[in-house]
Amino acid sequence: MRKTYILEELDCAHCAGEIEAAVGKLEGVTKSTVTFLTQKLTIEVDDAKADKITKEIKKVVKKYEPDVEVVEK
Repeated sequence: MRKTYILEELDCAHCAGEIEAAVGKLEGVTKSTVTFLTQKLTIEVDDAKADKITKEIKKVVKKYEPDVEVVEK
């Protein structure tokens, strides 16, 4: 399943790369892409993990960018 999130107020390209890598390591995530210019995070996730993954993504994002809001699209 593909899910897309908006990373509101993302203003650090390096942090975007760190977020992309960390989200890609979460259980059930097979692909993670952060597009810095559009502030979008797109993931491919196992259907069984899709409902719980948003909470984990928010934790990862807060670790690297505490001021960024994660909004599911």
